[in-house]
Amino acid sequence: MIYKLKYTDKETAIADLLAKGVYVEVENLDKEIVLSYGQGIHAVVELGKIITTYGTYDEEGNELTAPIYADGYHYDVMCEQDIDFGSNSIEVTNPKHGFLGHN
Repeated sequence: MIYKLKYTDKETAIADLLAKGVYVEVENLDKEIVLSYGQGIHAVVELGKIITTYGTYDEEGNELTAPIYADGYHYDVMCEQDIDFGSNSIEVTNPKHGFLGHN
């Protein structure tokens, strides 16, 4: 299964991905708590804020027009199981990311 997800912000996304078992917290060798993939999760891609229109800049790098971003904070998830992401699961007609060999 491949899911295209949109959240209001990164913190909300991480909380939901933890609650659904996509991410699990584990302790690394340095005794730090880090995120790892849950059971049956093959990949999680943090796309973040997606640019829909690129900004323009002069030859010195000064911004002439600001970039325009799509609403929300985006993730793609590839996994073995069905997960109910509710309204965070979206249909995408012009994806900015794809998993090799999978739509």
